[in-house]
Amino acid sequence: MRLSDLFHTHSQTKLIGHNRLMASQTMTMRVILCDGDIRKLMLASRPSSVDDLITCLKITLSLQYNFTLQFRDPEFDNELCNLTDVSELPDKPTVKIIPVLELVEIASENLDDSVSTADTVLLSTSSQQMRKPWPDEFSLPKFSVDVEFRLRQGNLSYLKDGTYLTVSKELKHDILHKIAETLYARFKAYPQKKDLRAVAKALIAAHPCLQETASPTGYDGWIQSLADKMGNYRSKMRALGHEDVKVNSGKRGRHSVGGEPPNKSIKKPKKGEVNFLPNFPDGHDATSLEKARQLLVDEMKKKNPDAVFINQQMDFTLSLRRKEVVMDKPPVSQMIQRWPALFVENQVSQEFSRVVGKNLKQEFYESLDASLP
Repeated sequence: MRLSDLFHTHSQTKLIGHNRLMASQTMTMRVILCDGDIRKLMLASRPSSVDDLITCLKITLSLQYNFTLQFRDPEFDNELCNLTDVSELPDKPTVKIIPVLELVEIASENLDDSVSTADTVLLSTSSQQMRKPWPDEFSLPKFSVDVEFRLRQGNLSYLKDGTYLTVSKELKHDILHKIAETLYARFKAYPQKKDLRAVAKALIAAHPCLQETASPTGYDGWIQSLADKMGNYRSKMRALGHEDVKVNSGKRGRHSVGGEPPNKSIKKPKKGEVNFLPNFPDGHDATSLEKARQLLVDEMKKKNPDAVFINQQMDFTLSLRRKEVVMDKPPVSQMIQRWPALFVENQVSQEFSRVVGKNLKQEFYESLDASLP
């Protein structure tokens, strides 16, 4: 072999080796931004760390928010796992972007200091987080960062070309769970169908990509899904001991006791009560609340009862009082003996506010004004 041929062969071998080295440094990957946005990317080199990979993805995909990464691990049937080391990634990995919500610390001097000491005491001794009356217009709660991002992408696609979002089982679960949690905590455990219709309508108005093409209104299916989810959520709350749903355990279908038909004597709000049967305050039980009730009775025997103390203790013992009213249905004479403060004019208005969430005098005068010619 001539020297020139030998040199040419050596050069070709070196070039092939260089190309193979370059190929080994590149990295092809599948990136899941959301269910409707999955991309194939080829990186010029394999990142040396997770932070380098995140930086590379931010630049390549023009992402303006912080996120973490999960990857489909072949050792666990391609289930998603948190990515902590790039060495865990296979040759052609699938990674999922998980947006991160950052909390901003608020300086103490910026906080509103208009709340008085008396208000602070009332808040600290409140018997529970008070529910509110059903709003005239329902406002959706804020979903998780991941859900909000996917809905935002879906809405953009809908506005661009009228494409509806394909709602995965996971996404639907997250949406329904957050709404059910909000309805139960803020408003009512047993929303009526008109309430659920208002919620579904608000959901579609805020996120038109979630409309149902086969539904006349675009949200009939969401109404039924919300009703089912509320039933499941009540079951979970009942198992956790929440009184307003626990009171109805064993009263439906095959669980009925005493041979009663299903839905017999179901106890739930029927007259606008927003705090129908609240739980006892954290760390307290019927015994401690009974002691507080006795203090109220003793205070009412004084010539000049302490109005502030009475109001605080009436707030604190609301759960015990409501349990007696709902469960025992005592006569008025017994209520007068056990809760004498309840029959003072000021406390009548206060109790109406506690249970119904409205100002009694304001409601009364507005009704009078509406009846005037």
